[in-house]
Amino acid sequence: MKTIALLGRPNVGKSSLFNRLARKRIAITSDISGTTRDTQYQEILIDEKPCQIIDTGGLDEGNLLFDKIKEKSIETANEADILLYLVDGKFYPDEEDQKLFYQLSKLNKPIALVVNKADNKQERERAWEFGNFGVKNLFIVSVSHNHGIDDLTNWISSLLPKNESEAIFEDNEESLEDFLSEELSENSEINIGIIGRVNVGKSSLLNALVGRDRAIVSEVAGTTIDPVDDVVFFNEYSLNFVDTAGLRRRGKIEGIEKYALNRTEAILEKSDIALLVLDASTPLTELDERIAGLVEKFNLSVIIVLNKWDIANKEFKEAILDVRDRFKFLSFAPIITVSALSKKRVVKIFDLIVKVYENYKKRVPTSKLNTLIKEAQLKHPIPSQQGKLVKIYFATQFDVKPPKIALVMNRPRALHFSYKRYLINHLRKNIDFEGSPIVLFPRKRGEDEEFE
Repeated sequence: MKTIALLGRPNVGKSSLFNRLARKRIAITSDISGTTRDTQYQEILIDEKPCQIIDTGGLDEGNLLFDKIKEKSIETANEADILLYLVDGKFYPDEEDQKLFYQLSKLNKPIALVVNKADNKQERERAWEFGNFGVKNLFIVSVSHNHGIDDLTNWISSLLPKNESEAIFEDNEESLEDFLSEELSENSEINIGIIGRVNVGKSSLLNALVGRDRAIVSEVAGTTIDPVDDVVFFNEYSLNFVDTAGLRRRGKIEGIEKYALNRTEAILEKSDIALLVLDASTPLTELDERIAGLVEKFNLSVIIVLNKWDIANKEFKEAILDVRDRFKFLSFAPIITVSALSKKRVVKIFDLIVKVYENYKKRVPTSKLNTLIKEAQLKHPIPSQQGKLVKIYFATQFDVKPPKIALVMNRPRALHFSYKRYLINHLRKNIDFEGSPIVLFPRKRGEDEEFE
């Protein structure tokens, strides 16, 4: 059975992560430095694979007790198969953390740097600073808010051998059931918002996707007011579809439809993917473009659905060119033609959803990312700023859904949006990000403001 050691200096959240992975409170947590002294062991399942997690004392010095705790922790690291080194994301990395991490890296075992306590957006975005460690596996998490834990467990799972034995849970069946249900919820649920203007066929599309009359369909504009949702299970994913109210021009919004607009935005805020439904039987409109802007506003992955293709007013090539011309800012979105009423080609949307979602939560290794960014700069150097050199030192991905990448630079404000677009296009040529936006954050070393 593989063993996973949680290591780090005092008060970085090792015991909290230990309890989170064990799905129960085992290790005592407190703000008192040195609370964990003896190592704690617990056998758990990750993706139905058994393993053992070990909570160690803080790697610190100063008195005989701390020296012995550190010695024991290093011994545990030598015996473990996988190492998780935790740091406090509320602070910038210091030389001691870097020294300890390099020391553990020399053991030639799978090791991940886990930046904990990144409890808000600013702290998560600031955590790029730990990219200075040059680590391949970097995870930004908040154990207390359960943010980023699924990415970490996915990485651990990839290192564990397959074993369906559940013997380790024989004494605690309830713990096993709770654990597996939480893992399923965290890793396999995809939230999909269906958006578009009135009468483009959103409700018909929902009914076709779920295989029953889930939403009311009529020719009366604005029939759907409350979001209508339903779940379909596909390829081990739980697809949660939500049919939102059709949107009109502002001057045409009447009565209760004002609330519908607010609810639509609330749904998209919680969504992973937007199905942008367009009516292939009528010309595209400015309102279609404005609705598509909601995808950009909420940084969603997206699939463009050309509905009513059986009565389309254009040939295929012309229709696709028209969509691409209208929605240049969604050039990364796949386009599919369907007829919701006849259900023609609707089934193909499921495969697209899975592909797009996997791209949306894709994490690129830091080494590969930096190779591509360096390659892009060599092909087309960054324009100088008033004769001064503008340079990207390194890049690191600090979040997913969508992929967010920090560019550590000498002059971040000098990076023109056109060069950002060039970098994104270069990444797309080399990595499959179809359907997912990519967000770049130019950043100066030591800068503590929010990304622009």
